[in-house]
Amino acid sequence: MRFTVDDDAHTPPYEQLRMQVVDAVRDGRLAAGSKLPTVRALAEELGLAANTVARAYKELEADGVVEGRGRAGTFVSAVGDPVERALQAAASDF
Repeated sequence: MRFTVDDDAHTPPYEQLRMQVVDAVRDGRLAAGSKLPTVRALAEELGLAANTVARAYKELEADGVVEGRGRAGTFVSAVGDPVERALQAAASDF
């Protein structure tokens, strides 16, 4: 999976990265259990500060899209797409 950041976009880089991961999980390009690049490696590849990538990963983890496993790395969560989870929860409640 290759990520990109558009410097001319009005959306902040961390949000661009976050949305690319969410979209990739939704459409199956990133399957549950897939390992994401390290914060430092991805920051270097994209020419971003490590804190920018860390923020994207932190927000993805808060949304349940990814899970951090300490030194093992960051992986796509088994529960995946937060929108799909919300839809399933709403259907169950109905």
